[in-house]
Amino acid sequence: MRRLAPAHLIPALAVVAVLLGGATPLGAQEPAAPEAPVRDVAVHAGRLIDGTGAAPVLDAVILIRGDRVAAVGPAADIDVPAGAEVIDLSGYTVLPGFIDTHVHMTGITTGEPDWDVQFVRETAADAALRGAGNARRTLAAGFTTVRNVGAGGFADVALRDAINRGDLPGPRMQVAAHSLGVTGGHCDTNGFVPRLEDAFGIETGQADGPDAIRRSIRHQVKYGADVIKICATGGVLSEGDSVGVQQYTAEELVAVVETAEMLERRVAAHAHGNAGIKAAVRAGVTSIEHGSILDDEAVALLVEHGTWLVPTLAAAEAVETMAGDGRLTGERAAKALAIVPRMRESVRLAVRGGVNVAFGTDAGVFAHGTNGREFTLLVEWAGMTPMQAIVAGTSSAAELLGWSHDVGTVRPDRYADLVAVEGDPLEDIAELEAVDWVMKGGEVVR
Repeated sequence: MRRLAPAHLIPALAVVAVLLGGATPLGAQEPAAPEAPVRDVAVHAGRLIDGTGAAPVLDAVILIRGDRVAAVGPAADIDVPAGAEVIDLSGYTVLPGFIDTHVHMTGITTGEPDWDVQFVRETAADAALRGAGNARRTLAAGFTTVRNVGAGGFADVALRDAINRGDLPGPRMQVAAHSLGVTGGHCDTNGFVPRLEDAFGIETGQADGPDAIRRSIRHQVKYGADVIKICATGGVLSEGDSVGVQQYTAEELVAVVETAEMLERRVAAHAHGNAGIKAAVRAGVTSIEHGSILDDEAVALLVEHGTWLVPTLAAAEAVETMAGDGRLTGERAAKALAIVPRMRESVRLAVRGGVNVAFGTDAGVFAHGTNGREFTLLVEWAGMTPMQAIVAGTSSAAELLGWSHDVGTVRPDRYADLVAVEGDPLEDIAELEAVDWVMKGGEVVR
């Protein structure tokens, strides 16, 4: 909240303001600038897939007023206002802007030089500037909304705010700031001498026990976190931990969820191993990220609790490839090669079992801007239909974020976030790996 001057100083400050150049005295109203006329745009789509899972609408018109959709339907049913700008996409398939619920926009891409020692070579400013380029590439790929699940130094908060101000192009963002994890676990930074490790604590997400967890979550929210990210199990790219081992206790997980809910935040839980997945679901987390080792009981729990699964298959494909070509070595390569086959089996089990699946890639493990690969893998690896994969990356992802009222579907009152491809993704889902046209909030950005 803006801090106001003490009441007894306001008259004096007003006089000073006038003497120093005729400024408007405090409390006076400046003349209002004339409002710019609201712009009408009509997008003519040859085929519209609206993100709800409904059958495509052929020869459709999306009428946009300002930054939101005003009306949508068959061209014969939509009255286009005189003077509206018409965008002819009659040879294209139009869809809602895509949503990636698991990205790391500010980090060095896995496998590139210094990717695993970034925190001792860079400041948060370096990370935020890198994020600006990654945000532009992500938006150009058709992803108009993302959830950034972990970044150091609140770099993702700075990036989100710069995009919101219009300082640079990028997707709408939810951000987690620092991920929370146990000392020595996947969300910690391991393998360095103690004097470096001692620089970390609850402020940067190293939190052991319920009290430290509560303080750490409150710290992330204080400085801008929209969502809380935790590491419930080990991971592939960390050192010194098994990929499947549970790292937070049931008591600690309950503390995570209780604290986040009091602050009106949702919880995303990195979890590969079966025991950690079940403990996190029972504690009430909103989503399981990765979910690599599932059994029938875990699937039933996910369905019972309505917990979302974010499979991140594109990252799995990437680490398997890097383990094969030598960019990942040692413990990391071994974990990648062990976990990826299990992930393929588990995501198929989840889809068959009716688990809520939302699109998320773990972009940052691989190059930003290639996020669309996940659509193809949801079909080829997970056994989804093309329409199910599209829904996972639009309306389902919006529901996970709590943003269904704004994004995820082409419906009246939603933001005019649209993408277009020349082919039919229901016939070839790989069409979504390279989009031809992108609009965000009524403005064409590609």
